[in-house]
Amino acid sequence: MGVIRVCLSEVWMKKFFLRDQTENGNLLVITYAQNVITEYGVNIMNIPNFSDKILFNDYCIAIVNDDWSKAELITNSTSIQYNHYKDIVLKIFYTHAVQRHMIQLHSSLISTNNRGLMFLGPSGIGKTTQAELWNKYRDALIINGDIVFVQETEDAFLGWGTPWHGSSPYCENTSVPVHAMIVLKQATENSIRELTGFEKVSEVSNSVFYPRWLENGMELCLETLDHLLSKIPVYELSCRPDEDAVRLVEKTVFK
Repeated sequence: MGVIRVCLSEVWMKKFFLRDQTENGNLLVITYAQNVITEYGVNIMNIPNFSDKILFNDYCIAIVNDDWSKAELITNSTSIQYNHYKDIVLKIFYTHAVQRHMIQLHSSLISTNNRGLMFLGPSGIGKTTQAELWNKYRDALIINGDIVFVQETEDAFLGWGTPWHGSSPYCENTSVPVHAMIVLKQATENSIRELTGFEKVSEVSNSVFYPRWLENGMELCLETLDHLLSKIPVYELSCRPDEDAVRLVEKTVFK
């Protein structure tokens, strides 16, 4: 087994390359050939083993230090691809994100007039389809079609695009204040209603990824989720994939 140099995808290199360091200088460093690419909030470098914290899948192992500021990716494969290690890199990033009041949701995210709408639901329900309808009929920007990070700030909850986007082709390096979350249901007629109480919590919770590998990850995630649900309205949209669904959401959510 040998330490690998992580090969960046086109998405990472073109859209998510950052030249400047963060305020605390804590960056995610991914080595590619002889270059060091800076990204996000942790360091991934060729460093000797230094911790017993381990993440792994069928292709590679990540050994991380106590504060998750450094990680070593190890593999016994000579042909490892981006898809083989991206979930481990995502977990390392989420470890830092959840401690900065960010949670990850299975969702598509659009920006329309600087207002963010998130479409939630299981795979195949139509999250990307609804985002594409808003792009077609309202010229909305599709920020991400599958994986969205929501960050709690003093003034708003920001929905962020990321390099991770599942089977969806959409991923933009930008953010938008979240205005509402829309839980999708397939139906023969379009209808919408606002969710409250336990139903609101249950529907959104089903779309959250919980960092169970982190000792206090669940607690941190649920704290941010509780704040999110207390501030952002959640609607259930039963719909067909047509412009009437867009018009109904627009009329109800933006009033």
